[in-house]
Amino acid sequence: MPVTKEITQQSAAKFGKAPNDTGSAEVQIAILTANINSLTPHFEKNPKDHHSRRGLLKMVGKRRSLLDYLAKKDVNKYRTLIQQLEIRK
Repeated sequence: MPVTKEITQQSAAKFGKAPNDTGSAEVQIAILTANINSLTPHFEKNPKDHHSRRGLLKMVGKRRSLLDYLAKKDVNKYRTLIQQLEIRK
């Protein structure tokens, strides 16, 4: 199930600098996390769906690179973000 417009707006309001800020790294990470979390039940039901799994792995890689960027840029924001989103590491 893809991330809806409402979830995107909630993420932008919570993590962004402005209500319509969807471009900052924090908001992009939050949106990707919501999308990854919504796909997890799909793979429990459909373990052989390798095409969608590739898309999931690309999203995880994109989120990882954004998290690395944020860790270099501002460590405090990085730590609070992974704590709020409950991302391991």
